[in-house]
This record gives sequence, C-alpha cells and structure tokens, in this order.
Amino acid sequence: MTGRAFVVLGAVQVTLIASITLLVVPLPAIQREMGLTRPDLALLTSAYGLSFSGLLLLGGRLADLYGHRRLFTTGVALFAAASAVSAAAPGFAALLLGRFAQGAGAALAAPAALALVRSLTPDPARLPRVLAVWGTLSVSGATAGSLLSGVIVALASWRWAFALPVAVSALALATARRLPAPEPRPGRLDVAGAVLATAGMVALTYGLLHAAAVPAVAGGLLLAAFVAVEARASAPLLPPAFLASPARAAALLAVLVTAAASATHTFFLTLWFQQVRSLSPLLTSAAFTPYLLVLVMGPVAGRLAGRFGARAVTVAGLLLGAVAMALFSLIEADTPYAGVVLAGLLLFPVASGLAFSGATVAALDGVPPRQTGLGGGLLNTAMEAGPTAGLAALAAVAAAVTGPRQDPAAVTDGYAAALAVAALVFTLTAALVGVARSPGMRQP
Repeated sequence: MTGRAFVVLGAVQVTLIASITLLVVPLPAIQREMGLTRPDLALLTSAYGLSFSGLLLLGGRLADLYGHRRLFTTGVALFAAASAVSAAAPGFAALLLGRFAQGAGAALAAPAALALVRSLTPDPARLPRVLAVWGTLSVSGATAGSLLSGVIVALASWRWAFALPVAVSALALATARRLPAPEPRPGRLDVAGAVLATAGMVALTYGLLHAAAVPAVAGGLLLAAFVAVEARASAPLLPPAFLASPARAAALLAVLVTAAASATHTFFLTLWFQQVRSLSPLLTSAAFTPYLLVLVMGPVAGRLAGRFGARAVTVAGLLLGAVAMALFSLIEADTPYAGVVLAGLLLFPVASGLAFSGATVAALDGVPPRQTGLGGGLLNTAMEAGPTAGLAALAAVAAAVTGPRQDPAAVTDGYAAALAVAALVFTLTAALVGVARSPGMRQP
C-alpha cells in the first residue's frame, strides 16, 4: 500500500470527525456575534451530525455503485466548499446551511475513503493491521477537534476553525488522481430504502439530541419501515444478511458504545472543568492533552490485532474503557486534576484506541469488495450514532440524579452517576463481544 495515499485518506478521515467538535468551544462567541438564541445554538450544534449520520448508508452504497474515487472526490469537494461558505457566513442561515452541507460531503467521503484504503491494501495478511490503524483515526479526530477549538477561540476568530477542513480538502483533491479507480459495479439504487434510512436517521438523531419525543418516535417508525422494506427489496440498500454475523453485529455495537462514551464523558468533563472547577476554555482544552496518546495507538493496536486477534483487542479496549469511566465516576466538586481525573484521561485514549481498532477489523472481516463502501458507511453510522444516543441517555441519568439543585456538588454527582452507568455498559458490551463468534472470522 502507498504510504502517502494512506496519509492523505487518513488526514481526511481525521478532519471529517474533528469538524464535529470544532465549533463546540467557540459557540458562545458565535452566539454573541450573530445574536443567536439557545434553540439556534442547539440546531447549529447538531446540523453537521444530522446530515453526516443520516446520509452515511446512502453514501456507502453510492460509492459501491458509482466508484469509490469518484464519490470520495465529490464528497471532499462538497465538504471543502461548505467549509468555505461557513467561514465566510454573514449570518445564521448561511452558517447553518454550510454545516448541513459539510455533513453531506462528509457522508459521501468517509465510506469511500475506507473503501479506497482496502483497495490500496491487496495483501490479505496486512489488511487487518491497516484497518486497526484506521480505527484509531476517528478518536484522533475527535481529540484534535476538542483541542483545536479551545486554542482557536483563545487566539483568533471562530471562523478560523474552518481553515483546517479547507486545507486538508485541497490537499486531498490535489492528490486524488493517484488513488485507485476500480470499475464501478453496475446495480440499482434502492431509492425507497435510501429515503427511509436517511429520513429515519435524521429524525431519530434530531429527536434524541433535542429531547423531542415526536421526531424520535417518527425516526424509530421510519427505521422500522426501512427494515421491512429491505427484507423484501431485490437490491436492498442494507442487505439483511450483512448483519447476520454475530461478530460483525457485536463489533458495530462496540464502536457505537465507545463513540458514545468518548463524546459523552468529554462533554461532562468539559462542563465540570469550566463550571465547577472554573477553568478557562484554553485550560480546559489543555486538560485533555493526555488524549494525544491515541496518536500512537494505531500501530500498537495493529500489532496486537495481528498477534491476538481482533476480538481479544476489542474486549481489552472495552474493559479498559470501563475502568476509565469508573475512575471518572469518582469525581467530586473539589477533586484535583492530578488524581482519578488524570488517570482516566491517560487510560481512555489507550482503551478507545484498542476498542476502535479491534472493532473496525472485526466489523469489516469477510466483507466482499463489492460491499466495502456499504461496510464503511455502516461502520461510520455506528460511530456517528453513538454520541447522539449516548449523550441523550447519560444526560438523562445525570439530570435525574442532580434533580432541581444546580449547585456544584449536585451537578458533579449527576455527572459521576452517568459515568458509572457508562462503565457498566462498557463491561456488558465486552462480555457480549467476547462470546460473539462467526464461522468465517479470521483468527491470529
């Protein structure tokens, strides 16, 4: 495999995930500049994730039908143009439209990028190690977004948050001709399935993010209809047999749970650092610098997956994630940084690196080349759906424990209880992954 091509594709993947959190810390500055209300901020925060998660399955199927390189360049070009529009947005409407378009471009580019990585790795023995490295890129992107957003808001205008997406996209488009361009595989697009899947994911995600029962229920019903349609379709968007493998289904669950815990504990700790411990945005970003450990986890996880197998690496990562969440659940209003907080911040990047790497290899094991885009779309869907579902569920736990009191001790108790639940979910998921096997799953 060409190392330079992998670097470019990996940089795009990191940037697509980093763009989810690049505007989180600058939101107060955007609110002041544009005079936004809280509902406006909530919609702006969720716009990118709504279109990204809602269109991923469609993006993966389009990549398989019309060519991985073609969809990759189309998605990156749309992502770059939307980033430029967002940077220059004169008002809320233009910025919101730019964020929606960014997510649509990301949904086309992400599955195609993973499919191209597989095309660039013809050696079956080397592929698991490459996929293990790829599995750590998403958590690297989330870390980069959180760190960069605090630096940007402290040193410059929030508009500079879009400089990275534009620059990386330009680099990817300039080198795209060197990427392989396998012949597209003719077939029909399942239009009904695409509409139901997209509408269902968008409605469900919006309902969970905004605690709105009607969109959430509507999204669930649309996804149920999608399942029914796919069972009868001659060329389904998501063939039911694709999820018949227990190991693949468990691996996707591991991705969803790890992504949920990653986003949720970062959200809780960010609020705890600033509202309870009174840290500035810049110091809050600096507090998460231990997460840079994830940058070295790709090669390490790749070697471990090759030696012990993807399932063992995934289980190890999930169990370490449970320990990290348990450490975070010990926080109190006056807990110092150097203690359980720092220990958890050092442990979680190792845990998430192992879990994402092992689960990525297991989820794509046995996927035929003609369905690589679909596999990438499904994997990224789990990655995107996790934070939404996790934040909605654990925020509800935190709110129930906190109750009407809003003093620092009560708020901290709520966060601690939610993180303890996350530790339990990690443990249960590890047990499920440990027993899930598929007949064709490769062993070390």
